[in-house]
Amino acid sequence: MARKAKAEPITPARQPNSIVGTPATVEACRADYASGADGRAAMARAAEASRARRS
Repeated sequence: MARKAKAEPITPARQPNSIVGTPATVEACRADYASGADGRAAMARAAEASRARRS
């Protein structure tokens, strides 16, 4: 019996100025959302500081 080779993930051709992403799966979306928590917190702090300077 012949052994099947492992399927390699399909990677898009890399082109200059192109965006290479992963398929939109539930896991990928959760990971993106979780990793964006620091950025959202920093933007909230900056907005708060901006409001404080204006008042």
